[in-house]
Amino acid sequence: MEFVVSTQYLENYGAHCEDGKFSSGNSYWKFKNGSDYLVTGLDRPQDAMAFVMAAFSINTIAQKEFPIGVQTLSEWQDQISEYSEDYQQFLCERLIPVNPSNMNMKEAA
Repeated sequence: MEFVVSTQYLENYGAHCEDGKFSSGNSYWKFKNGSDYLVTGLDRPQDAMAFVMAAFSINTIAQKEFPIGVQTLSEWQDQISEYSEDYQQFLCERLIPVNPSNMNMKEAA
């Protein structure tokens, strides 16, 4: 199976010039672009999502990135088919191919 796991990225502007903490009132989180990972080598969508979480998630005071959805490659292709050809090509070029059996998890994490 081939799955596309999408992530959401958040940036804490409060961490740029202050401590960025909620407790001090200095957090100011903004949504940013995430990534789409083409996961191969797994048979279940929940395994694909868990793999992306383990390998690519970020959780710091300044930034966070975490999975928000998983779908089959064909579902993802159907979803983007409503966009212009140029945008479809852009999204396909940004799709990050990953396979847990080909990765050193220490390097990916």
